[in-house]
Amino acid sequence: MNVKIKSLKWLVLLNLLLLMGCTTNKPSVKTADKKEVQNFTGTWATAQMLVEPHNMAPAPGLAQNTLRQIIKVSLGGRKVRLQFSNLFSHQPTVLKSVSIAKVIEAPTVDAKTQKTLSFKGKPQIILAPNEEVFSDVVDFELKPGQLLAITIHYGEVSSTVSGHPGSRTTSYILEGDQMQNESFSAAVKTDHWYSIMGIDIVAGKKQSNVVCLGNSIIDGRGSGTNKQNRWTDILAARLNANKNTAHIGVLNLGIGGNCVVKGGLGPTALKRFDRDVLSQKGTKWLIILEGINDIGGIRKEEDAPITAKEIIDAYKIMIDKAHAKGIKVFGATILPFEKSFYDAPFKQQARDIVNQWIRTKGNFDAVIDFDKEMASDIGSKTILSDMHDGDFLHPNEKGYQRMGEVIDLGLFK
Repeated sequence: MNVKIKSLKWLVLLNLLLLMGCTTNKPSVKTADKKEVQNFTGTWATAQMLVEPHNMAPAPGLAQNTLRQIIKVSLGGRKVRLQFSNLFSHQPTVLKSVSIAKVIEAPTVDAKTQKTLSFKGKPQIILAPNEEVFSDVVDFELKPGQLLAITIHYGEVSSTVSGHPGSRTTSYILEGDQMQNESFSAAVKTDHWYSIMGIDIVAGKKQSNVVCLGNSIIDGRGSGTNKQNRWTDILAARLNANKNTAHIGVLNLGIGGNCVVKGGLGPTALKRFDRDVLSQKGTKWLIILEGINDIGGIRKEEDAPITAKEIIDAYKIMIDKAHAKGIKVFGATILPFEKSFYDAPFKQQARDIVNQWIRTKGNFDAVIDFDKEMASDIGSKTILSDMHDGDFLHPNEKGYQRMGEVIDLGLFK
């Protein structure tokens, strides 16, 4: 028995020596052979939803035609990738060709800067239903705050289209393949975005962004078309102009008519939170300004405290999710809406409950008190008379300027 055990020990030892020999003979892996890991940061994004029938592209439509869309980035970079969406579409959508270029004066582009995108090395991509895709990274000199033209030649297009209706920016459609057309003269105009979802830059370690999540007051209803003067745009310009915050971009993930918990337009804030917030690259801060449409939808007085609690509970879920990813969350108080089409005493009660919770220390990492800044007087429930768009609910251009300017840049440290 002892002889058998000794023989077994020698056999195990011999196998170990052989294995060690094989290991030491393997070539070492050099650092240069490892695939470079690229650090992405979002410089522009827009929230996706099913485009309603009345917001679909006008004739000649998208299928087999060319669409030029204009966006304004926040951060600059030298390498970029774009993200495209077919998330709410029931059939495939074909992007035959996509290019980006600097804008001379919309819709005219600087042809010398035009770059054709690829998708896994190919110029065409078929977007499956419920799919989103990134382009390959392309070299492109992107300046902070610049206008960028995204031109798409479509093939077949889903009958249900994914996009962002509240673009506040004009897009341009021409029949057929117009990818080499610099001027897009005589194009059909439409103030909506289709298919485009986001732009990332290959960034240094310091570059980051703040996501702004909410409804039409983040989306910019009441701001000027093609003026890029939503309060998020004002904030982005201020961050860029300050040497201590120039490395911070702003991503606008607002949807007009959006709700936090249920109802409204587009997926609710809770349902879209993972995609629209947590999936963004380089995000360090989140501003939540949402809840007025939930409150405006209250039908019975006894439901007011219930809705307020639902909104607060949803805030808690979003805060916890963001904190788990190292993102600081700032709560923005809901603006005054007395005299608006939403106004009712019990709805005001619900807003007071929500705003009190937002202001309570320890709930959010910081508070941006838009209610205080936009009220016509201390404690007033009415928005400043010269700061709304005629409906006592949505700010006007002057109101958005004020909102963008009152945010303390010291929050972004």
